[in-house]
Amino acid sequence: MSRSSPTLEGFRATIRRPSLTFAEIAWRWAVGASAWGLFIFWLIEYLDTLPVTRGDKVLLSTKQPVLVGRAIAHIFRGSLNRAVLAALFAVIALVLLWIVTASIGRAATVRALLDYFRSERFNVPAEMAETAAPRPLSALVDVSFLRTALTLSAVLAVMGAGIVVSFLSPKANPQPGLLFILFLPLAGLICFVWSALNWLLSLAGIFVVRDGQDALGAVSAAVKFVREKLGPVLAVSTWIGLAHVTAFSVAATAVSLPVAFLHLAPTRFVIAAMILVALGYLAVVDWLYMVRLAGYVCITEMPEALASPAPLPAPPPQTSIDRDELILSDLPNLAMET
Repeated sequence: MSRSSPTLEGFRATIRRPSLTFAEIAWRWAVGASAWGLFIFWLIEYLDTLPVTRGDKVLLSTKQPVLVGRAIAHIFRGSLNRAVLAALFAVIALVLLWIVTASIGRAATVRALLDYFRSERFNVPAEMAETAAPRPLSALVDVSFLRTALTLSAVLAVMGAGIVVSFLSPKANPQPGLLFILFLPLAGLICFVWSALNWLLSLAGIFVVRDGQDALGAVSAAVKFVREKLGPVLAVSTWIGLAHVTAFSVAATAVSLPVAFLHLAPTRFVIAAMILVALGYLAVVDWLYMVRLAGYVCITEMPEALASPAPLPAPPPQTSIDRDELILSDLPNLAMET
């Protein structure tokens, strides 16, 4: 079998097995739809419980900015505590839903990718093609919980960075420029560390399903995998990253087109077109994520003979030439004369 490119193998796997992409979109969009549903329900219920007294109505009827602002602040302050408590419970429920759904979805997709590469691409014997972890859900739940804790830590770290930097800009001598210059690098560093660790934890899910590792063992296996296969991993990540940037550029351009016709077309049509473009972009992003995951699985399953660089062709054998042969002389008819 000829040498294979993990990136091309990832694209080939998602094209030959479109159910993998549909499964990824299904569990991700299920969580997203639940989040949007809870948010809309929370917003409607919160606005429905806002108390509006006669004094507030009088202040609103004055149309004075200061008085109207006081009335609005008093109205929204009425049930703010209950709204915050309800939002907190909704976030916790969504986090638990994401942990469970992501664990089930990742177990299904990685197992299907392992079966595809072992049986169809690399012809692994049947006795060796069985996955090592028949029930990896508990370890995947632990990995998803670590990703959630990491995200929460990153949010708290960004908030803490803002609080620390704010001490350098007191109210008596505000310095917003210095505040921005100091906060931006700290926030960027926190986001970079979070992105790297979150990517490593998502990669660890492969080894939970493939090798039956627990959460910490899978993270250790992922670190070892990146250290030993750094070149192919960077190649897959780079190509998929470029594809992601291209998809974002195309989607941003496509979204700007309906906005240009905002004064000509109905508003509902423009909003519907923007929503369809956004959904299409999200579907492409999920597909690229599955391509990248398939590329990583391909690297883990690729035989060493295919993963190692192709040997250079051997140079042609060189025959020794006797320079004293008369046939090679520069003088014409010298061989005939002798």
